[in-house]
Amino acid sequence: MTGLPKWVDLGLLPLMNLALAFLIAGGVVAIIGESPVEALSVMLKGAFVYDGGLGYTLYYTTNFLFTGLAVSVAFHAMLFNIGGEGQAAIGGLGAILVCLALDAVMPGLIVIPLAIAAAAVFGGAWAVVPGWLQAYRGSHIVITTIMFNFIAAGVLVSLLSGPLMRAGQSSPQSRDIAEAAQLPFIHDIARALGFPATSTPLNLSFVLALIAAVGVWVLIWRTRWGYALRAVGQSEPAAQYAGIRVPRTVVAAMAISGALAGCMAVNEILGAQHKMVLNFTAGYGFTGIAVALMGRNHPVGIFLAALLFGALYQGGAELDFEFQTITREMVLLIQGLIILFSGALSLMFVPALQRVFRPGPA
Repeated sequence: MTGLPKWVDLGLLPLMNLALAFLIAGGVVAIIGESPVEALSVMLKGAFVYDGGLGYTLYYTTNFLFTGLAVSVAFHAMLFNIGGEGQAAIGGLGAILVCLALDAVMPGLIVIPLAIAAAAVFGGAWAVVPGWLQAYRGSHIVITTIMFNFIAAGVLVSLLSGPLMRAGQSSPQSRDIAEAAQLPFIHDIARALGFPATSTPLNLSFVLALIAAVGVWVLIWRTRWGYALRAVGQSEPAAQYAGIRVPRTVVAAMAISGALAGCMAVNEILGAQHKMVLNFTAGYGFTGIAVALMGRNHPVGIFLAALLFGALYQGGAELDFEFQTITREMVLLIQGLIILFSGALSLMFVPALQRVFRPGPA
């Protein structure tokens, strides 16, 4: 706890960290001979103004929202879940298995909910094992979840280069799922309602992510189990003394965390790509850690942080297109600076803010 007023801790402090990250990034842009103001303008326009920019930004936001929520649920129990990448990959495996098995014989109204449920169940099951090892065997959750990322990657390589590989091709990917099993695109819905819309990968999984954010808020702050979860995170001995079953709570927290990470695959497989390709997780699970930290593990903050990283992904692509000297690596630098100041150095301004908002006696 910083001891600062809530609006300072949750609002002003993250904004100061973000401003410093952009200030340093602007300095780097100036050093290479480009205008920081112009670069920022291009990034913002690419993310929110240009045709299709907002759709792509919200598409990326969906992935970050799922993975950020996954990290936050575990973190409330003081579990640092680094395994979102692997849990999303195995969640995708669950979703694609349902689609490949049922999309030719069942209507989409049945296949889609079953695929979403399978993504959550598979992702949750993949996280339960590290959770059980932490709760009952004392294995460190960071080590086990990292190891499970590599195991998940190996599983997908084996399956997508073997049993799940599309017939007649050599690239590691499955066949396309049937159209009935695909989530509708937002631009198609908008056009059906009479609104012009540019084609983007944004689909109804964005709505699913928003529902998940509301569900996490209710679960953590409006239920007895959520209170028990936060009690375990604050002090395991105190929670144990109060009668809370700490090991069971730890395992349940990891199951929910993994289920949320697994749902990220819904956006990619059912919503955007309509097939499973190798490495479809694309680092979203790791970026979700920064999203959760920047969002202070609260669903509202996580949504805003996910939107920021979505804008960086989309706006960064526009920067790479508009400027010859600003490459994709420069965008990664900006993201890294934001992660640095929002994560490792997130409390750097706390002493100064405490002097301002908690002045000592005269």
